[in-house]
Amino acid sequence: MTVIDAATIIGSGTNILFVTLDSLRYDVARATMHAGQTPRLAGIVPGGQWEERRTPGTFTLPAHMAFFSGFLPKLPQPQQPPRLWECRPPAFKTVDPRTFVFDAPNLLVGLGQHGYRTVCIGGVTYFSRETPLGSVLPDMFDEDFWRPEFCSPEPDSTRYQVEHALDVAGARADRPLFLFVNVSATHVPHGHYLGDSSDSWQSQAAALAYADEHLGDLVDGLTSDRRWLVVLCADHGDAFGEDGYHGRGIIHPTVTNVPFARMVV
Repeated sequence: MTVIDAATIIGSGTNILFVTLDSLRYDVARATMHAGQTPRLAGIVPGGQWEERRTPGTFTLPAHMAFFSGFLPKLPQPQQPPRLWECRPPAFKTVDPRTFVFDAPNLLVGLGQHGYRTVCIGGVTYFSRETPLGSVLPDMFDEDFWRPEFCSPEPDSTRYQVEHALDVAGARADRPLFLFVNVSATHVPHGHYLGDSSDSWQSQAAALAYADEHLGDLVDGLTSDRRWLVVLCADHGDAFGEDGYHGRGIIHPTVTNVPFARMVV
């Protein structure tokens, strides 16, 4: 595994793309890639393989609050690579010099202190501002965008999200950009990708296969003329009847095991 010196990369003002594939299970991501159904992602993630990691949250809100506080998904092993970013810790704790440390309550404020413009392209309704709770995550950004066609009931949601993300990224280049995209296609409902009203392991795989081309366009479009730190992961998974469980917000391997990748391109 290549260790990324995020302290130097972010400290120098490199643009950052952070994509969360909402509710995407690790086993679905792995099998879909091995079956050749996500060729664009296979060409992006290191070695053409997802890392298996454990999420700090079992549904969208706590997972993203953890991510934006410095707690990204961890490897299922005792030894961990340096964290990419971290809130300034208490004096007694030492931090790997390759970790980007921000002296702020969350990553977005910390990046703002380093001159970054922070932008959110929302997907699921936790980013919609339709309710007070749906404003908590968007409020953390300088700019946030959400439209109904960005959400999972829209079969072409990822295309709409990527088009808007590329427009936003191309609008201004006077400051380094932290661009966050919450991909909703892999969140229920996704049965429509198989022409069925029911959600399943298979329909989530079909949703990921649909999103693949557009995510490839996003990364290619952003990195054609600028250097980016790219982080791709799921916030949590989803149970489709395994051991009698359904949904998320539960401690079960189908929910806690998520795909993860990070690279500089």
